[in-house]
Amino acid sequence: MNAPTWIEAALNGAWTRAKQPHIPLSPEDIVAQALACVQEGASIIHYHAYDPQTGQQTSDVDVNVRIIEGIKSRADVIVYPAITGITAQQALSPEGGELRYATHRELAARGLIEWMVVDPGSVNMSPLQDPQGAAGPQGYIYVNSEQSLQPAYALCRQHGIRPSYAIYEPGFMRLGAALARRYGAPTPIYRLMFSDQFSFGSPPVDAALRAYVRLLDLQAPGAPWMVGGLGVDIAPLVAPAVAAGGHVRVGLEDAHLGCPAPNSDLVRQARAAIEQAGGTVARAADVRAALAGR
Repeated sequence: MNAPTWIEAALNGAWTRAKQPHIPLSPEDIVAQALACVQEGASIIHYHAYDPQTGQQTSDVDVNVRIIEGIKSRADVIVYPAITGITAQQALSPEGGELRYATHRELAARGLIEWMVVDPGSVNMSPLQDPQGAAGPQGYIYVNSEQSLQPAYALCRQHGIRPSYAIYEPGFMRLGAALARRYGAPTPIYRLMFSDQFSFGSPPVDAALRAYVRLLDLQAPGAPWMVGGLGVDIAPLVAPAVAAGGHVRVGLEDAHLGCPAPNSDLVRQARAAIEQAGGTVARAADVRAALAGR
């Protein structure tokens, strides 16, 4: 029997309420929704901090501290924030990487984060339909050069922080495995990214999952992985992921834009699907134990 399955809850993302109306914005709402997800079985929480006055994202350290401490003071759970948005041009340089991870540097110094977003590659983020409502007229390019990732790997190495990779395309996996070895980071988490609404990667189908898992076996044998995505209903891949020893991410960051369900319902549905597939749901202590020494 496989080890317990991790559930990560991604609470809001960068969408703003213009594209995902039910995301939490205030620190208090983010904390409350995180705790509700933990009650339903989430062992990992990912969030984007927002300025409640403007409804826009913020990298303010104090806001992030309020969120993380608010969650962790009431639940044993892994919590990690989004990275700071930078321009494509900035993302081509180490200086851009320093800016992108400045908030994480302070949070790491305070011992508040165990995981960190490190996305090893660049990708076109283009909507397949309704471009005005999804990501703008022509989408955008999400840029992560090796130079801009160097500060992230330095933080991971210095503080023992776990890189959390979003694998938008197969090349992300190949480069991510190479960079983790090159910079001596702890074993990353490989989140295999699927989408119904965006052009990257693949829709959530078994053939694509099998190809990703096979590639990971070649590039980083035994590395932990999960299924997730953006603009996706990941439900078709929950049972295959459980059977193959993978894990699951759900939440309003990943769900179809305009999703009416709250985060806690999405976690509850994921837990039911995991248990129906014969799995059990992990606690944060189980996640840490599975990663210990890696």
